[in-house]
Amino acid sequence: MPTVPAQFPNVTALTKANVYFDGKVVSHAIVLADGEKKTLGLIYPGAFHFGTGAPERMEIVAGACKVTLDGAPADSAAIYKAGEHFDVPGKSGFNIEVEGGICEYICSYLV
Repeated sequence: MPTVPAQFPNVTALTKANVYFDGKVVSHAIVLADGEKKTLGLIYPGAFHFGTGAPERMEIVAGACKVTLDGAPADSAAIYKAGEHFDVPGKSGFNIEVEGGICEYICSYLV
């Protein structure tokens, strides 16, 4: 299983945060040297829904979350922990729940 990166060398970090759900989800965008864009974020306890434009990969850096992809049965929720990831199709979405602590993630936009 691939490991979650601990750092990204030679990046541009955008200083304006993306703040969702009254500050319970916060991320910052980075742009890698090759132009690839990612977001690095935190999710505090709660249940949230996100929509996607492009396909995404969510890599969990620390903590854990429970995820149900749009269109999947409610009983298909899966738990993801540090070092694991899940993919979300474009023009779709997902429910994500953090029961305790903080879930840290890297979101990559897949093409």
